[in-house]
Amino acid sequence: MEEKEVLLTQEGYDKLEKELEYLRTEKRAEIAERIKVALGFGDLSENSEYDEAKNAQASNEIKIAGLETKLRYARIIDESEIDTKTVQVGNTVKIKDLEFDEECEYTIVGSTEVDLSQNKISNESPIGAALLGAKKGQEVEVKIPAGIAKYKIISIKK
Repeated sequence: MEEKEVLLTQEGYDKLEKELEYLRTEKRAEIAERIKVALGFGDLSENSEYDEAKNAQASNEIKIAGLETKLRYARIIDESEIDTKTVQVGNTVKIKDLEFDEECEYTIVGSTEVDLSQNKISNESPIGAALLGAKKGQEVEVKIPAGIAKYKIISIKK
């Protein structure tokens, strides 16, 4: 299976590395201790604590493998190469919804750094993909479930 490139800011990359380190060390040790305690309860065939600990161990290992893959295929966005002529990953874009006459601001990030509470949207999302490559003043159309939404780009900044 061919893996695709994972776009990350340096901050996002560092966050994933920190999470991976936590899962490999503290979380593994915590789960190992839970398994050890559960083994002390005796008969494994009716030991729900053991089953839960083994499931937690499997889940942790899956998370570790996923993070390792993301980091292996990561491409860190060089912030010095980000310009404000066209929208690209790493830019913060202010747009105006032409139908509802409302403005909002989004930061375009790679898919692993999405955080809607901070208005960080993926470059692969419908709005993010439509904005990529567009210029200030340009209108873009985004296909949404209700039809087509139209936005005008008001500003692009780093």
